[in-house]
Amino acid sequence: MKRIVLIVLSLCIFAVLNYAIYEKEQLKANGETVYLALAPVDPRSLMQGDYMALRYAIEGSIDRELAARQKKRGYMVIVLDQNHVAKFVRFHEGEALQAGEKLLHYNNNFGAISIVPNSFLFQEGHAKSYQGAKYGEFKFDAGGKHILIGLASENRDRLVGKSE
Repeated sequence: MKRIVLIVLSLCIFAVLNYAIYEKEQLKANGETVYLALAPVDPRSLMQGDYMALRYAIEGSIDRELAARQKKRGYMVIVLDQNHVAKFVRFHEGEALQAGEKLLHYNNNFGAISIVPNSFLFQEGHAKSYQGAKYGEFKFDAGGKHILIGLASENRDRLVGKSE
């Protein structure tokens, strides 16, 4: 009996994990492309391997007093310009979104707004390929879920890692 329960639980866990992977792949394939401008930050950490720490310009465009009054976690409303670059509109309070508006999840640490993910991992030896990154390239679905799929240049061309 214990063996059957173990097998059934294992299959359930396997199904849930595979569905989560399937959702992310669908988002990458079918989501709308949105760019978040990057702000300067120390690009690498020797302790954690090859990755780029990310900070988004939209975080710095929000008034700190306004940010300090917001919840610890929530959503901000963004709109896209003609180049699909996100601009902050307001913090979401549960109201209906207007045409062209999207939700972007944020964390609030005592008035310092941050957007996750705050790092981009890349293959060892490919750091130079990403040094010119100006945008984080995200995919959004209609429900507000989003995923970082890469980094992009000033012209919004996706950067691809190459060995140094």
